[in-house]
Amino acid sequence: MLSLTSDYVTGTGDPSPYLRWMAEAGFTHVHWCHQWRSDFLYADSEIEQIGRWLSEYGLQLNDVHGSEGIEKFWYAPKESARQAGIELVKNRIDFAARLGGDAVVMHAYPPTVRPDLAPYNDFLFDQICRSLDDLEPYAVERGVRIALENLIDFAATEAGVIAVNAAGDNAELLARLLATYPPEFLSLCFDSGHAILGRDRTAAYAPLFDRLAVLHLHDNNGLDDLHLPVYDGLVPWDSVAALIAGSPYRKPISFELSIRHSGFVEPQAFLAYAIGGCQHFAQRFETPAGV
Repeated sequence: MLSLTSDYVTGTGDPSPYLRWMAEAGFTHVHWCHQWRSDFLYADSEIEQIGRWLSEYGLQLNDVHGSEGIEKFWYAPKESARQAGIELVKNRIDFAARLGGDAVVMHAYPPTVRPDLAPYNDFLFDQICRSLDDLEPYAVERGVRIALENLIDFAATEAGVIAVNAAGDNAELLARLLATYPPEFLSLCFDSGHAILGRDRTAAYAPLFDRLAVLHLHDNNGLDDLHLPVYDGLVPWDSVAALIAGSPYRKPISFELSIRHSGFVEPQAFLAYAIGGCQHFAQRFETPAGV
């Protein structure tokens, strides 16, 4: 069983053609990633329609990428924006619960990724905890975990170009948060591409794999967040496979791929190519020998 992100071509508009094409290519599950970078709230009618599409194409929901929001940010310093952001996260929790998913991925940033948060660095951890406290009973009641994603730190060069800051990531922040909240509520989303930007920091997240709940598997060149098919870049796939195999993760292996930098134009051709690497990687978890 293989899961693919819904936004492998675009994250807005009608998702039904892309769902049909991924099912035809052989994917069985969906990581719902549409509208993750927006203030979009799914209405009941829209959730119901997505459920009908999944049923029609023989797909199942694996998990959901929650929206960080633009104005409605889930741990914004401004209280009204934070409260609105909480409602946005609850909307995605409801989406997951109603369609059979078990986790919602959220971003917890090091300050340089969102410069607007830098002035609040001293109480950033407390602000995140305040929001997690608000969300915990709601999520646990619905059987949906929050999965915090590993993120890379970025810094602007003198020329104004955004470049990877090889020293920075959110490994320490995630470790503190996971130690603060129980596993039935807070978990890890591991993004293999983020883990090698600037340098290979996969080992920095290894101690957190006992809380692994969501996978964002994709490849890149170590410099840019390209979301390439598996084995098309520099991700140390043997190490990643060993970490997953030693974790409690038992869901379909999930890939967060994008056609954008792949060299393909037609989605069907992209999927036909990409699924080969996905199958090869996933087979490692389907044999008695394991990894």
